Amino acid sequence: MMMMYDPFITALNTSRAARAWYETTAVNLGNIYTPGFKEESINFTDFLQGVRATDVDRKKEQGKSHPGKGPTNLMIEGEGWFAIRNKEGQLRYTRTGDFKFNGEGTIVNEKGDKLQGYLLDETGKPVTGADSMMSAGTAGNMPNQTKGGPGHIPSSEITLWVDPTNGKFFGKYDEYKVKADGTVVGVANGGKDNVPLYKIALVNFQNPSSLAQTDDLQFVPTPMSGEPLEGTGEVRSGLVELSNVDLKSQVEYLQNAKTLMNFGTKLIQTNKTLLEEALRLIQ
Repeated sequence: MMMMYDPFITALNTSRAARAWYETTAVNLGNIYTPGFKEESINFTDFLQGVRATDVDRKKEQGKSHPGKGPTNLMIEGEGWFAIRNKEGQLRYTRTGDFKFNGEGTIVNEKGDKLQGYLLDETGKPVTGADSMMSAGTAGNMPNQTKGGPGHIPSSEITLWVDPTNGKFFGKYDEYKVKADGTVVGVANGGKDNVPLYKIALVNFQNPSSLAQTDDLQFVPTPMSGEPLEGTGEVRSGLVELSNVDLKSQVEYLQNAKTLMNFGTKLIQTNKTLLEEALRLIQ
């Protein structure tokens, strides 16, 4: 009698795996125009009673660049993640660079989460020094930074307030620029004076595909991803990174997933008919 239930279990597992594949593909297609979105792919394993969907990986390849709305829109070219701090003071990591100034001149995203970085002196060095940056492990614990150790959490938001009396940043800079290494520079005297103000923090992970998603395109480390390391990418001002979803392949996956779902449903219906007939014969 047990053998009669095995086809049901196989059919149910196949239907569940197909549904997971379908839902993941639908998410990808729904975010094909979402800046910073990384294509997701679901993994499958074979076992005695069918196919099972396991974990989800994220495609690492760079999305195409697209002109942003202004110089506060930022894009990472290469490996790295922006560090942002939400209103609850929690650190999150994202590739989405649709930043802007809030009313206080702080660079934030659409939700008001603050872009993190390092306050610099006029020589371009962090004001607090390397050995006072917060450890990536636990907020509030500030041990010495060691070269080649775990990544280090930035300790400053990036604020460029404008003096209302002259319309200049900090009252003396006509404009600002963001260099490829993430340094935010104040420009004055017709471009002759370039003073480093902040450095945008870029972090990376040993296994970024294992980051846990907490919000729309925001992530936190897991034991599998490892703690933050220093990012190696470059910052591009005035651009945003588009989704890296491949439309053609996702449409094919969606069709295959629907076929597999139909196959699983047909298996269930067939097994149900066979079971009903077997029960009728027994009676």
